[in-house]
Amino acid sequence: MDPISEAIEHHLWAMEKLIGHLRSLPSAASNSTAPGVYGDVMATLSHMVDADGRYLRNLEGRPPIKTGPDDDKLLDKLGYQLELQSRRWRELMRHIADVDITLPARGERPELPHATNLLLVQALHHGNDHRTEICTILTSNGFAGPDLSAWAYWLEKHKVAGGKG
Repeated sequence: MDPISEAIEHHLWAMEKLIGHLRSLPSAASNSTAPGVYGDVMATLSHMVDADGRYLRNLEGRPPIKTGPDDDKLLDKLGYQLELQSRRWRELMRHIADVDITLPARGERPELPHATNLLLVQALHHGNDHRTEICTILTSNGFAGPDLSAWAYWLEKHKVAGGKG
């Protein structure tokens, strides 16, 4: 697997693991928050999954659908949304070398031709940033946080001897 596809796989795996981990915690964990983060766990998770869908739509050559935080989204709904997006990410990555996206000018931002790599990097950065915030919220409120590291991903997905997988 090429390195960018592997990074996207880690991104998808980490989001799936995070949702699974949240399902195992008391419901109070989902309403927790901490200073300096986007919002509570569910608002942050909803924002993260929705934004990921917008990056994906851009990369697919479709206009993004702007949504705001949805505190009413349940883990099951977000998990289903992520499952559908994961299939689309994997399909996209099979032909990513043929994708050449131009982002239109928006506000102070100029038109950005050849923005495919920008969108990929932003999707990875945005996911890591908000997953870290959610883990900070959990641990600062006394809940266990999941191990979403590249090391944990590699050991599980590549069935390394002595790993968790």
